Amino acid sequence: MALAIRVLDLLRVLSIVSFLVLLQFLQKTDAQVLIPEVPTLMKCKFEKIYQLGDSLSDTGNFIRESLVGAFSPFAKLPYGENFFQNKSTGRCSDGLLIIDFIALECGLPFLNPYKDQNGNFTHGANFAVAGATVLPGEIMAEKKISNSVTNSSLNVQLDWMSSHFKSTCSTECSEDLKKALFLVGEIGGNEFNYGLLQGKPMEELRAMVPEVVQTIINAVKTIIGFGAVRIVIPGNFPIGCIPNLLTTFLTNNSTAYDDNHCLKDLNDLAILYNHHLQKAIQELKKGHPNITLVYGDYYNAYLWLLQNAANLGFDKNSLLKACCGIGEKYNYDKSRICGAPGLQICTDPSTYISWDGIHLTQQAYKWLARWLIDNMLPKLKCQA
Repeated sequence: MALAIRVLDLLRVLSIVSFLVLLQFLQKTDAQVLIPEVPTLMKCKFEKIYQLGDSLSDTGNFIRESLVGAFSPFAKLPYGENFFQNKSTGRCSDGLLIIDFIALECGLPFLNPYKDQNGNFTHGANFAVAGATVLPGEIMAEKKISNSVTNSSLNVQLDWMSSHFKSTCSTECSEDLKKALFLVGEIGGNEFNYGLLQGKPMEELRAMVPEVVQTIINAVKTIIGFGAVRIVIPGNFPIGCIPNLLTTFLTNNSTAYDDNHCLKDLNDLAILYNHHLQKAIQELKKGHPNITLVYGDYYNAYLWLLQNAANLGFDKNSLLKACCGIGEKYNYDKSRICGAPGLQICTDPSTYISWDGIHLTQQAYKWLARWLIDNMLPKLKCQA
């Protein structure tokens, strides 16, 4: 037992050393210090992190689970080019994701994808899959919304998590998981993205919200059953600000846009979803007073980033444009997506919020992670 504790202490020290080295790489100027000298989440003393979700947090499952993923753009450059040095990891960005920055702030290594057969899962695992939905494929099919990307819905990811715990815990996992951070999402956005892109009327999509939210809550209950005591459940971004949807629903009607030049109807859908999710989390808290449940406010984090982008070093003329893409107003064309032969990439991705018209740049994720961590830390009830 004493030896095991000494090994864990050594691994934590090595993680901190790795963090400090990486910090020097990430902080290009004093004005861009995004992670404090002493990572704030380290006071929580998390020993593991477990992530469920979609492409916003997938660190490599999609490119490993099928040939579709293996031959997708995410499996090759330019994805990952600005951090992983000529090696794509399956992250849907030019570099790191929010979950990577959360791990750094905890003083832990990056999470290996569950599907990595050679992965080290000492400090947790990532079960997220790009393209994943909350609702299973058969339910999506009943609603006549197709997902040709992956069948690894939230329930599938939960099955992976259960199998992982059964294979890695010599006895009950619950004691170990008291020192773990769980993130259930962001997931739930793809139901609406697929529906919108496949022409579903807004009324039908709004009617799906309670079912999607309830499925997430059921997943959280399952995770509590595994032994989790600190769980973050993120909401959705303001999807009316995302270049691919702005391109698809481009209109000459100026009243369709808000002060940020985002589409009001799409953002209203995200607001509705987030409202239902927050309400459901509050109800769940009543039945689990000893469990820390935290809503991850991705919507307001994104709005903060958008509204302060110029002061944070982003190009004010490219806030709604993709860095890696082609097209007129938003630099996005679904027929020539990022990774297509001959497609040009912007000169400096760190001045763009959107990487490929759907996902964000490493620089955007860094700032979002900073806002989210500062917002969530007091709610995690960590001891100083």
